[in-house]
Amino acid sequence: MTTPAAIVAVASSAALVILGLALILTVWRVVAGPTLPDRILALDMLTGIAIGFIAVIAVKTGFSLYIDIAISLGLVGFLATVAFARFVLSRGNIKSKPPAAAANGNTQKRRAGGKKR
Repeated sequence: MTTPAAIVAVASSAALVILGLALILTVWRVVAGPTLPDRILALDMLTGIAIGFIAVIAVKTGFSLYIDIAISLGLVGFLATVAFARFVLSRGNIKSKPPAAAANGNTQKRRAGGKKR
């Protein structure tokens, strides 16, 4: 008969393999992400994967202090995601609208006498 410790050992090993695969795919998204929001989402996902690694190691070793570290990492990751989101939102507002005269490419300059060229 299989013991509960053996089941936990196999499950934690499988979880580490799955998290490792997720880590590789997420790092690829950070590097090759076509847009900045994709990269930010991938960085948030990396935080979640790191929390998963810490939780699995905590279960595997039985050392409960790792759970506190995972909670702290979750809080820091949340704050980083909010900061990145605010950065993306403010980046869109920095661009100013072009002046009305410059927006119309067919405007002609007038001479001092008021005649068109």
